[in-house]
Amino acid sequence: MLSMPGADMRAMILAAGRGERMRPLTDEMPKPLLRVGGKPLIEYHLQALASGGVREVVINLAWKGEQLREVLGTGERFGLTIHYSDEGSEALETGGGIVQALPLLGSDPFIVVSADVWTDYPLTRCLEALSNGDVAHFVLVPNPEFHPRGDFGLSEGRATDAPSDRYTYANIGAFRPEFFEGCKPGRFPLAPLMYAWIRQQRVSAELYRGRWHNVGTPTQLAELDAALTRERSGVS
Repeated sequence: MLSMPGADMRAMILAAGRGERMRPLTDEMPKPLLRVGGKPLIEYHLQALASGGVREVVINLAWKGEQLREVLGTGERFGLTIHYSDEGSEALETGGGIVQALPLLGSDPFIVVSADVWTDYPLTRCLEALSNGDVAHFVLVPNPEFHPRGDFGLSEGRATDAPSDRYTYANIGAFRPEFFEGCKPGRFPLAPLMYAWIRQQRVSAELYRGRWHNVGTPTQLAELDAALTRERSGVS
């Protein structure tokens, strides 16, 4: 039986990272505000979440976070209410960042997506796929050239820690607050928690073969920008 999303769907966009590999572009601007196809990366997620029925979004902040506040504001122009989770001068990594934001995310399952990926995956679908018995649902993609070994296995709709035949975590998932029970505030990565719950067989997963781009370097940014710009102009 699936846990169907309700009217109060919430999501978190991870936007606190320094973007070291994107330097010098991120020396004076947070990575989520870098533009592709005529608008900032993070706006694609905000528009997708709003069109899927999400009404409240949490964005975590660290490096140049004041610029995100200034550009995105309260979220009204996207049809959203944006809450900000300020991590100060040093980002708390993915795990610590989500734990700090839990009071803003409520008691229901929520979506988590990284600001530095671009995709046409319908973000609310991962929430719809979250089974009542599971604490999380992960979206996986075929391994890109820069990550050939992947992250997790996939067997009959379940995420596994199989040592081979792995896929890459798309940095998109749905989580129940239970996933983070017992976690102490502070700086820590998400991966150990992911593997721990997978070994308890409490995580479902899906393989998405549609469009997905990790935007981690200036070259990747330029390639995606060129592709989206061609599409906007109708050039094949």
